[in-house]
Amino acid sequence: MKWSLPQLLASLHDDIEHRLATARKAFGHPDAKGEASEAVWIQLFEAYLPRRYSALNAYVVDSKGTFSEQIDAVIFDRQYSPFVFNYQGQTVVPAESVYAVFEAKQTINAAQVAYAQGKVASVRRLHRTSLPIPTAAGILQPKPLHAVIGGLLSFESDWSPALGQPLISSLVVNDADRRLDMGCIAAHGTFGCDNDGHYTLAPQQKSATAFLLELIARLQDLATAP
Repeated sequence: MKWSLPQLLASLHDDIEHRLATARKAFGHPDAKGEASEAVWIQLFEAYLPRRYSALNAYVVDSKGTFSEQIDAVIFDRQYSPFVFNYQGQTVVPAESVYAVFEAKQTINAAQVAYAQGKVASVRRLHRTSLPIPTAAGILQPKPLHAVIGGLLSFESDWSPALGQPLISSLVVNDADRRLDMGCIAAHGTFGCDNDGHYTLAPQQKSATAFLLELIARLQDLATAP
């Protein structure tokens, strides 16, 4: 049997979708379902994102001592940024180190979109700093602060069709801090938002893989955390 890149990528999605479906069927308590789904996405990020990134369930804190709400999956710099606190499953990371934050749910609906928007806003509203960068060639000016990517991850959708106008109506907000930039509904497809606030819905069979590749591209555009 010959190697096949399309088959490898398809198999990655199939594994993610199967694990999300198992979490939904196997666990009877909603909290257990949620924690299992969250773990599936974090394990995906930890396995496939470049090593400069790490992904954990965490709180985010700024230099003024303000904390975000608890975030299901925080993608943050692991090369240069220290933890603020990491003990017995409780992690706090500095606001400057955060690249992206995601809420992970079993299903997507208007209430879950609004909930995720609030979680993302609790991170974006934190105070962030940027310092000069020492290099072999001298001191560089502080890096401009990047926009923190925010999104929502789910297995299924309560809407029919899963990707349609009801989803867009829930996603569109006037508050930039609450905007969800991208998301994945593993059983149906992905959505994304451009810099002008326009959403694109992409129904596809291998959505988890497509989402992962899009996320990597967006993270690369952010360069290194300040």
